[in-house]
Amino acid sequence: MQNQTLTELRRLEKQLYAYGYAQALMSCDEATAAPPCSEAGRAEAAEVLSRAAFDLLVNDDPAALLRRAAAEAGDDARMAAEARELQRRYDEIARIPAEEYAAFTRLVQQAVPAWGRAKRGGGFAGFAPCLEQIVAARRRQAACFAPDRDPYEVLLDRYERGLTIADCDAFFDRLRQTILPLLEEIRRRGKPVRTDFLDQDWPLDAQRRLARAVMEIWGLDPDHCVLAESEHPFTEGLWRGDVRITTHYMPRDMVSSLYSVAHEGGHALYELNVDPACDYTVLAGGATMALHESQSRLFENLVGRSRAFLRHLWPVLTDLFPAQLAGVSQEEFYRAVNRAEAGLIRTDADELTYSLHIMVRYELEKELIRGSLAVADLPAAWNAKYKEYLGLDVPDDARGVLQDIHWACGDLGYFPSYALGSAYAAQAWDDLDRQFGPGVLDGQLAAGNLAPLKAALRDRLWQYGAAREPAELVRSLCGGSFDPAHYTDYLRRKYTDLYEL
Repeated sequence: MQNQTLTELRRLEKQLYAYGYAQALMSCDEATAAPPCSEAGRAEAAEVLSRAAFDLLVNDDPAALLRRAAAEAGDDARMAAEARELQRRYDEIARIPAEEYAAFTRLVQQAVPAWGRAKRGGGFAGFAPCLEQIVAARRRQAACFAPDRDPYEVLLDRYERGLTIADCDAFFDRLRQTILPLLEEIRRRGKPVRTDFLDQDWPLDAQRRLARAVMEIWGLDPDHCVLAESEHPFTEGLWRGDVRITTHYMPRDMVSSLYSVAHEGGHALYELNVDPACDYTVLAGGATMALHESQSRLFENLVGRSRAFLRHLWPVLTDLFPAQLAGVSQEEFYRAVNRAEAGLIRTDADELTYSLHIMVRYELEKELIRGSLAVADLPAAWNAKYKEYLGLDVPDDARGVLQDIHWACGDLGYFPSYALGSAYAAQAWDDLDRQFGPGVLDGQLAAGNLAPLKAALRDRLWQYGAAREPAELVRSLCGGSFDPAHYTDYLRRKYTDLYEL
């Protein structure tokens, strides 16, 4: 019986994979290549696909299959994991009316282009009606799933299983107590960091060649991972053999594209290195968004912004940008790309101020979902929090409330994953440094040899996909129970050294 049940389970998973593949490919195309007026047809197709996927999973036959699979799995850990993850997907949508589920897919397909138009010059008013519908829909969905729970906490759990508002509040309080005093100390007595050379013309062709160089160093096989351009950088893992990443190039900001490629490349490495046995099953891909972000933040910051790695990259940079980097030392470049400086854009934020950007979004979307903040009042609330946390006046919606694509995609509850991922990455790095021995990792990065690091991460995290419970994977990655002190200690060490405090 077990073999028959497993065969039926895999057939269902492969069908769901096919629908998911089509929808993901549609989203990639919309962000990178689709013409501006294509959204109506895409929304129609997405709604049909979404309804078909819903009907495939949510009916009596799959429900019975999942019960049978859970009962028959026995010592087959992989079958048990597949049944568990598929049951979670079933539970997440089964209580939502089918029409509501499909209509939400259509709404998102319409919202993303509306967000893009608003960001490019239309202003928040052009996007607000879509966001109002998204917020209302997410409230209804949360109520369907768990009517007795805080609706925002229900959404948090979609991205990071078991995460509570109390957990987030405590975590962000701890970060706030470290970051704000350290920022003030830097402002008061930190050694100045030279940044004048950052704001100049950086040829776009050279930026594209730099992006390809970083992909090569990361070991991203172009036969399985391609780089495109989009308004907002992202990664889409279609399957282990096909991962799409994007970046954007700005004529006067080379650093933005450099580190968006480093970041998205970390996501891609995770997706590309899942055990092939997980292909076309619900175990493929990353286990949670915080674990996924731990890998992107690790490669962006712990690797990409390290002195050791920049020693390796420096000849590439000076070859591609000889005029721009004339008279700039390697140490000056390192200090410039790691400076702690309040800025408007989250994706360009330094490691120290980054979590302040996340706190703004966490607090605002929590209020939106709870109904204590109206969508119409969101820009003013956003601007007030940027003044409070970062001391900045927001000049326009494009650099304010419209800068991120996440809410247009319906991803309310996602943002805390970035800060948690940064903390997981710091703890993992501490444990990896202990495992490799003093100075070994730095020596490998300076030589451009990322193979040992990637092998260790594959062993600790990547290979498992979603085959193990998230809490177990966090312990495996971090070398023990999660402790945010590793992250706050890392920030203190790094910025005390950088600013010679």
